[in-house]
Amino acid sequence: MNNLKEHSKYKTIGEVAKILDLVNKKNGKLSTHTIRFWEKKFQQIKPRLFNGNRRYYDENSINILRKIKFLLKDKGMTLNGVKKALNSNNSDIDVLHNNSINRKNIIKSKLKKIKKLIIDIKN
Repeated sequence: MNNLKEHSKYKTIGEVAKILDLVNKKNGKLSTHTIRFWEKKFQQIKPRLFNGNRRYYDENSINILRKIKFLLKDKGMTLNGVKKALNSNNSDIDVLHNNSINRKNIIKSKLKKIKKLIIDIKN
């Protein structure tokens, strides 16, 4: 397989941190250390190592990381609770996660409309 093609379906740890919006609130930098920590705690995360041991994540790993972030940060679960949930392959997690994403997208859309209305009123 073409090495360039193979790399294009993978994201670097920095790209994944950006996708997950893992930003250190104090300095505004991406929190890649959070992903490395989760790698140690969750066996489901299996990055590929290419060029000089740099981590690369496929779409499946990114989706697992999204679920982990959602369960830890949004739902307030413990590490052990998230491990149990991921090991159970519970489809309820996917439903909760997808509903959360849908709600966020609806809110973003409404905020954009409100912003446009405010700009229109000012003009």
